[in-house]
Amino acid sequence: MALLSVIRRWAFRDRIPIREICRRTGLSRNTIRKYLRSDVVEPTYQSAARPTKLDAYADKLVHWLKIESGKSRKQKRTIKQLYADLVVLGYDGSYPRVATFAREWKANRLREQQMSGRGTFVPLAFEAGEAFQFDWSEDWAILGGEKTKLQVAHFKLSHSRAFIVRAYPLQTHEMLFDAHVEAFRVLGGVPRRGIYDNMRTAVDKVGAGKARQVNLRFQAMASHYLFDAEFCNPASGWEKGQVEKNVQDARHRLWVPIPSFPDLAALNAWLENRCMAYWQEIPHGELPGTIHDVWAEEQPYLMEPSRPFDGFVEHTKRVTPTCLVHMERNRYSVPASFANRPVSVRVYPTRIVVAAEGQILCEHERIINRSHSPGRTIYDWRHYLAVIQRKPGALRNGAPFLELPEAFRRLQHHLLKRLGGDREMVEILALVLQHDEQVVLQAVELALAGGVPTKTHILNLLHRLIDGTTPPDTIDAPQALRLTQEPLANVERYDALRMEGRHAS
Repeated sequence: MALLSVIRRWAFRDRIPIREICRRTGLSRNTIRKYLRSDVVEPTYQSAARPTKLDAYADKLVHWLKIESGKSRKQKRTIKQLYADLVVLGYDGSYPRVATFAREWKANRLREQQMSGRGTFVPLAFEAGEAFQFDWSEDWAILGGEKTKLQVAHFKLSHSRAFIVRAYPLQTHEMLFDAHVEAFRVLGGVPRRGIYDNMRTAVDKVGAGKARQVNLRFQAMASHYLFDAEFCNPASGWEKGQVEKNVQDARHRLWVPIPSFPDLAALNAWLENRCMAYWQEIPHGELPGTIHDVWAEEQPYLMEPSRPFDGFVEHTKRVTPTCLVHMERNRYSVPASFANRPVSVRVYPTRIVVAAEGQILCEHERIINRSHSPGRTIYDWRHYLAVIQRKPGALRNGAPFLELPEAFRRLQHHLLKRLGGDREMVEILALVLQHDEQVVLQAVELALAGGVPTKTHILNLLHRLIDGTTPPDTIDAPQALRLTQEPLANVERYDALRMEGRHAS
């Protein structure tokens, strides 16, 4: 390049003839003329095409790269994995050669997309209260001392850019509904529309263009909060680019280093407080002030949310003869009167509700299995009282009665030692069906403390507690009466009675 600059300066500025320039540089006249006629200042050189060890596998590598480009980020194979697969096929070249080939192929593909209009985007602007964006991500936290993978819901108001993050164990319908309930509570209102990708918890089937077959429960939730749900085109994350960027930012702000909390509720409380604190720290970028300032101005444009959406997912189950319903490899007890009958199981993020005949039968804390274990059985011993009233012998080894309160267990230890103790214990347990369980437990504890653990005494104490008369700790009994003249034993009086005469038989 320096020689070319000297030649051009001699010819155009100093007016030196081409013959003299040839003599000074040692170049031919044709070369000098070519340099002077060229409009470029920097010369270009074509590198000679040299065969490499990768040439025989180039088509195969291009085919693999095309396949991987259509996969999601988490499912793509890395270049090192592609190199290892080529080695298996017989490639004995170096890894840098494969990496360079892949890098050049991706650059050419991106250039082609830009030439065809793909890969270029239009900046989006939203009015106050117009829209929110939603997305899921996967992150890790330490809960109860165990490293746990979580599904994280991200909400972001498109105008003010106020965001909220909430973690869940699964990415299911009931978790999605709960995320909306909590987000609208924190954000202070509901925008006119929501922007989603084609997640399976909302879209059952993706049609041509913008046609979507939306899940019925998701439609019910959108109708409850009165917002329009819009779904992006497949593989068009730029249509909700704000929340996509929020996913990346939240990973550095909230999840590094890995947070540690005793349970999920404590983690979500911390996430909510941290997000609201960031609103006051992060500038909006386009409007003056922080995110919190713009969010406060957007509040009048948001619709105030109505009562929270009852976001359960309902399943119809048949109760087994052992009074259990199966859900997610776990088993939950149901009142014995509904054994062998169909019931409705309503699944919430943290609880299981069983309903039938228009009434709530029972409620259990939801157990979520993270491994492939057989599952757990959750009993409520009260559900089996109707069974043991007919079969009192089942009380001794009944699995539901292993979790009786301590007072009932001590009473059972005393009663089962004597004949008929099974039935007597069942009758005492059945008292919780008519009376407050805590009052019955108090009566049992008083009976055990008094050393008289019997059904009669417990009933007496229970009625005293219900009537409001507390049984006394000790009874002041008067001293026994004494005879001033004690009778004497005289058998002759008995013989005299026998001799008085014949009695009527």
